[in-house]
Amino acid sequence: MKVHGLLNYLGLKERETHLPLKLSGGESQRVAVARALACEPKLLLADEPTGNLDPNTGGKATDLLFQLIKEFNMTTVMVTHSNELAARCDRRYHLSHGRLEEMP
Repeated sequence: MKVHGLLNYLGLKERETHLPLKLSGGESQRVAVARALACEPKLLLADEPTGNLDPNTGGKATDLLFQLIKEFNMTTVMVTHSNELAARCDRRYHLSHGRLEEMP
């Protein structure tokens, strides 16, 4: 899927000519997702994908992220402090005192 198609898919078609400073936090996150998906990766690395978003926008971004992961059949490694986000993942690990432990 090309960039224009991704922007349309992510609800940003009308914003594609706007400067980054004119985008909301949620729109900026969706642009970041579009950039990451533009080259059709098999592996997506996400570092605090909802970290700078309010709970409502973060929830929408999370829903979109999991929808895209499924639709594009991507393996995803995500780092988050959000228990809600982590609970939606297939596998969870916790890093504590330099040790990585799988969580139930």
